[in-house]
Amino acid sequence: MRLLLVEDDRMIGESLQRALRLEGYAVDWVRDSGAADATLASERFDLVLLDLGLPAGAGSGAPHADGLSLLRAARARKDATPVIVLTARDARGDRVAGLDAGADDYLVKPFELDELNARIRAVLRRHAGRAEPLLSAGGVTLDPATRQVTRDGAPVTLSAREFAVLEALLAKPGAVLSRAQLEDRLYGWGEEIESNAVSVYVHQLRRKLGSDFIRNVRGVGYFVDAKPSS
Repeated sequence: MRLLLVEDDRMIGESLQRALRLEGYAVDWVRDSGAADATLASERFDLVLLDLGLPAGAGSGAPHADGLSLLRAARARKDATPVIVLTARDARGDRVAGLDAGADDYLVKPFELDELNARIRAVLRRHAGRAEPLLSAGGVTLDPATRQVTRDGAPVTLSAREFAVLEALLAKPGAVLSRAQLEDRLYGWGEEIESNAVSVYVHQLRRKLGSDFIRNVRGVGYFVDAKPSS
């Protein structure tokens, strides 16, 4: 999953980006509302983590006063990307204003990383229209909360990026994801992308889950069968 972190505090931004990448997310980070607005207008993310107290940013043509106005502007242009507000503003009125502006959740700083991860999973689940937290196809089950994967009930050990590829494919069984779409879920800005990384992770997953579990459409991408295993 690809996340955009909008946070002006360097210490918080660096620690959150590092921690979330260790959880297997591809995390891009901007530090002002101008950069966030331009990024959201040009790139696709699965979820945004948004601070409210943001500077406008140098050179922004139409800077937003803060994260709240940035959120309102995104919703006004029909940007439905899920947003979790992360802020020190803990008054009830601030929480109401954030949710009414279009936020999907509101988390007050300081917070524990496990709570943030749980809220990210819950928001992504709601956005995908799923009540069930587990992802399953072809006898393989993935639990995003515990990061456990089983095949026919037997546990399977995966690396963080193997898990990320599998999660992306299981989230949309039957849908073909291109190499570029999978790379977006694996790497954030500034991370070196190996030319054959996706092929390597798919090969490793096939070795662990079965050679025919992940299928490919030549020149298009990869998918897992939406039908249950026989």
